[in-house]
Amino acid sequence: MQPKVMMKKKNISASKASLILFLCQIVSALDVPLDSKLLEELLQPPTITQQSPKDYIVDPRENIVIQCEAKGKPPPSFSWTRNGTHFDIDKDALVTMKPNSGTLVINIMNGGKAEAYEGVYQCTARNERGAAISNNIVIRPSRSPLWTKEKLEPNQVREGDSLVLHCRPPVGLPPPIIFWMDNAFQRLPQSERVSQGLNGDLYFSNVQPEDTREDYICYARFNHTQTIQQKQPISVKVFSTKPVTERQPVLLTPTGSTSTKVELRGNVLLLECIAAGLPTPVIRWIKEGGELPANRTFFENFKKTLKIIDVSEADSGNYKCIARNTLGSAHHVISVTVKAAPYWITAPRNLVLSPGEDGMLICRANGNPKPDISWLANGVPIAIAPEDPSRKVDGDTIIFSHVQERSSAVYQCNASNEYGYLLANAFVNVLAEPPRILTPANKLYQVIADSPALLDCAYFGSPKPEIEWFKGVKGSILRGNEYVFHDNGTLEIPVAQKDSTGTYTCVARNELGKIQNEVQLEVKDPTMIIKQPEYKVIQRYGQVSFECIIKHDSTLLPTVIWLKDNDELPDDERFLVGKDNLTIMNVTDKDDGTYTCIVNTTLDSVSASAVLTVVAAPPTPAIIYARPNPPFDLELTGQLERSVELSWVPGDENNSPITNFVIEFEDGLHEPGVWHYQTEVPGTQTTVQLKLSPYVSYSFRVIAVNEIGRSQPSEPSEQYLTKSANPDENPSNVQGIGSEPDNLVITWESLRGFQSNGPGLQYKVSWRQKDVDDEWTSVIVANVSKYIVSGTPTFVPYEIKVQALNDLGYAPEPLEVIGHSGEDLPMVAPGNVQVHVINSTLAKVHWDPVPLKTVRGHLQGYKVYYWKVQSLSRRSRRHVEKKILTFRGNKTFGMLPGLEPYSSYKLNVRVVNGKGEGPASPDKVFKTPEGVPSSPSFLKITNPTLDSLTLEWGSPTHPNGVLTSYILKFQPINNTHELGPLVEIRIPANESSLILKNLNYSTRYKFYFNAQTSVGSGSQITEEAVTIMDEGKMAGILRPAVGAGKVQPLYPRIRNVTTAAAETYANISWEYEGPDHVNFYVEYGVAGSKEDWKKEIVNGSRSFFVLKGLTPGTAYKVRVGAEGLSQGPGVRSSEDVFETGPAMASRQVDIATQGWFIGLMCAVALLILILLIVCFIRRNKGGKYPVKEKEDAHADPEIQPMKEDDGTFGEYSDAEDHKPLKKGSRTPSDRTVKKEDSDDSLVDYGEGVNGQFNEDGSFIGQYSGKKEKEPAEGNESSEAPSPVNAMNSFV
Repeated sequence: MQPKVMMKKKNISASKASLILFLCQIVSALDVPLDSKLLEELLQPPTITQQSPKDYIVDPRENIVIQCEAKGKPPPSFSWTRNGTHFDIDKDALVTMKPNSGTLVINIMNGGKAEAYEGVYQCTARNERGAAISNNIVIRPSRSPLWTKEKLEPNQVREGDSLVLHCRPPVGLPPPIIFWMDNAFQRLPQSERVSQGLNGDLYFSNVQPEDTREDYICYARFNHTQTIQQKQPISVKVFSTKPVTERQPVLLTPTGSTSTKVELRGNVLLLECIAAGLPTPVIRWIKEGGELPANRTFFENFKKTLKIIDVSEADSGNYKCIARNTLGSAHHVISVTVKAAPYWITAPRNLVLSPGEDGMLICRANGNPKPDISWLANGVPIAIAPEDPSRKVDGDTIIFSHVQERSSAVYQCNASNEYGYLLANAFVNVLAEPPRILTPANKLYQVIADSPALLDCAYFGSPKPEIEWFKGVKGSILRGNEYVFHDNGTLEIPVAQKDSTGTYTCVARNELGKIQNEVQLEVKDPTMIIKQPEYKVIQRYGQVSFECIIKHDSTLLPTVIWLKDNDELPDDERFLVGKDNLTIMNVTDKDDGTYTCIVNTTLDSVSASAVLTVVAAPPTPAIIYARPNPPFDLELTGQLERSVELSWVPGDENNSPITNFVIEFEDGLHEPGVWHYQTEVPGTQTTVQLKLSPYVSYSFRVIAVNEIGRSQPSEPSEQYLTKSANPDENPSNVQGIGSEPDNLVITWESLRGFQSNGPGLQYKVSWRQKDVDDEWTSVIVANVSKYIVSGTPTFVPYEIKVQALNDLGYAPEPLEVIGHSGEDLPMVAPGNVQVHVINSTLAKVHWDPVPLKTVRGHLQGYKVYYWKVQSLSRRSRRHVEKKILTFRGNKTFGMLPGLEPYSSYKLNVRVVNGKGEGPASPDKVFKTPEGVPSSPSFLKITNPTLDSLTLEWGSPTHPNGVLTSYILKFQPINNTHELGPLVEIRIPANESSLILKNLNYSTRYKFYFNAQTSVGSGSQITEEAVTIMDEGKMAGILRPAVGAGKVQPLYPRIRNVTTAAAETYANISWEYEGPDHVNFYVEYGVAGSKEDWKKEIVNGSRSFFVLKGLTPGTAYKVRVGAEGLSQGPGVRSSEDVFETGPAMASRQVDIATQGWFIGLMCAVALLILILLIVCFIRRNKGGKYPVKEKEDAHADPEIQPMKEDDGTFGEYSDAEDHKPLKKGSRTPSDRTVKKEDSDDSLVDYGEGVNGQFNEDGSFIGQYSGKKEKEPAEGNESSEAPSPVNAMNSFV
């Protein structure tokens, strides 16, 4: 019997507030156990258990059986009404009632007429406790009338027109099932063009000649009478007209543009659209303003029928069907309204109450329209039923208060609207019964140790008894967390131990009496396999043995069963089962598998498995080694509070022995999904004893390891939740550091989830001022990691400790740590600050330490702030940029590097603690002495004449003192590259230009220039220049324009390497600048390959070459070189990359007849002619200037060596600055300038990338020896070219 609802309130007022208060006091009513003996003794009102359906259609040829079964104590009597009046069955010989039942049998087969017994029947079951009634059962005999005769005219239809063949079956009860067949009883085929409608008519969207036939027959099948009625055959003749006219869709059913349909909630909604048209229209369904319900929508009859099952009010709305073919479309909207017959929200439920108790019956139903609720008592409308002072009707609720035994009755709730009704019976049974215990006396319970024990105490009584449990005959009442008391009286011992064995007494009492019952509990030792079978590898025809040694409770009788692959052992005499082992003789390949030892007792069962691998005897084929398969069959045994035994079966080792097993665990309670390393064991071991922590939900997995690698993890083991306990450890990393001058912030690392050992993890934080307080101040905080103590003195030491605790108690006493309250800024500045200048760039500063008490925090060190006030040489102030140096610890001096010479500085010193910096000491002024100057900012050589050059320079950017003079050194360079005598000139410091006279004409000079202070000379800057040739040789040559006289590059180079590639060859061309009579070569190779370069020699002085024998579709690298130079080693171009074309199958073509080839040859011939002319002109202009050999002969520190990696020449540079000449950057083949490179080239002596060439290849840049390009002369590279310089560049 289901749980009931009852109430504790004694008095009910009529006010709504009192009713609400009353409803808030509901408690559980009595629950009567399903005990057959108890049910036979308790009084109970009638309950209808079986009845016929409300709409009962019967076969008129068979007896009518109207069911009505009920139960109750005492057994109920039955009576019937027919059409609302008493039905006296004794007066009708054809009507009988079954014994001990209310079921009626109307004997139709002995002459009765079913039509005579049509009507509405209702059954009443009654005993002394009340009366229950059945539904109104409407009896109707089924009908299968014959088809009315009608004259059917043949249907003559034009091809392509639509046609409807009407069925119009006779009206039967229930309605018949319609289908169409021919004379041979074969169903007529249906399709998108021809189909049957819901009304049974046969629809043709368009007729075809093959539709001509004379046997279209409609059949109606009446299932109740198992009869089939046939309509007369219908004839259809299709005549053809040419051409057949196509038609756009027109709906055959439903007609018009809109229609309506009403369906009841929970029924199946069927909507239909059938259209005429040629071509045959296709039907599509949509719901306006919404979607068709998913999972409940189906399309039938070639999508002409929309079917929605289990409809609800939400399915109301407009449904549109759209018929479409290539000529157009038609649509129809069906407005669907879903109504609802009454359905239960809360049906009334039986109440079993004790005298004086309260309760209520609730009857709530819904529907559309909303149903009316009416109550009956014992089958009589409650308004005219006998009054009961304990009962009050409030709409859909009957409230009972202070009931008595005479209040017992059966109440009926009727919910009805225009679409149907619901009727429910619910009784109120008031019982006064002393306690009864239904569990047999002295029942014996046996369980395995560490498993739950459930001791039953099934009971009944009214009022509901209270249950208490005792251990032993005179033991005290059982209470506490180690027991669980269930509402049905059962006592649960979650973890039964050996000392739980004994006698337990259950006592049930209420105000009518008391009863007790004793049960026995025996706790047995668990069965264990102490020696498990182990993984075996055995050679074919060998012998193998598996052990299975067990330990069990002495009072239990175990049985041992061996299985192979979870099935019985083969019936083979080679398998020998011993007391504690299994031996297999003469092993074959079929014996390969998993062997399991299962030990069963009446209380538990354990098992262990091992894998047997059978291998062939040597020699064996090549062995494939792999990582092992994951272990499986993980099992936990011997569960204790702090340990458990884990066992597993190894997976296949895949021909590499397992060296060890790694065991990992997951804490499902605190960190689900995170696996931690637990331990590892040798590969020969398949069990391990694991140490556990309290209050952790453990799952374990095992990973096998061999020489190849690690296996995948095994499947997790079952979960094991350990008992709670006090914490074993305290938080770590406890610190006390103040964040403000008046607080102490105590922090610690919280315990991890599995370290808590139990629920309710908290921390006891204790502190006291060191050497001041005797007593500890403590506070208990939640599971956090910080606590702030306010109102502390500034920076004083504290003793601190943090202790963990949970709901079961405290962790061990924690260790004390020393912390400090918050720091404040230091109070005083360092004193006696002194500065000792060591040299022009370095000084040493001294100071006295501050008293530690004034630091007010942890002394971190001292900071020295220093800044340049002004330069003593320029007397000009600039933006002050302060520099800071920090000296850690209690240092009293420090070095100040990187000072600028001949400058005035200020500094101050500050003490630093954890809070920040203290006040600054008074500023201390010091000065640095003079140093050597930097190099002059530039050196330019202009206005070359026959015997003079003009030098201009800029003062050093950093004079570092008072300049005393400039030193100029220069020497000539003759045609044999030898350096002449070095001449030195001292120039006053206030000069910025100088005209050198009495120089040799047409001679190259190298200049070295630097500045001096009283300390010494600074770094130098170098340049070169050339005096012009004899003016008598200048006749007919224009004077150079302004800015003429810049040095031209003198050594050769190869640039602008280009390629034109075909399938198997490539044309390589290049530009060469330099001396004549050189030998060119082309080097090439596959791009990205480390193979050596292939070298091809170029005949003559041509500047092109054809590479042949290349592979189609391949990327190549190429470079061009020149050798045979008299001035030094050869030169090479930069690399270029090209790709040959893909191989193509084509016919052979004579290349000599191709227009492109003829044009290319002409261009090559013209280019050769131009080159010959250029070379001839150059040979007549002068000699060569092989500078590299002579430079290498002199150990001049300013001259950089030749670069070995690319064969290019070095350049002149400042040896002290180590900076490349600004104009000396090499121009690669892509014409970009790399400023960092120092390879000598023509561009090195021009204006960078602005150097240009004439059409004949001569350089038109202008000579310049300057290192830096001044803004005032930024347009020099665009001045007119100098023929003088052009000739000098090749001297």
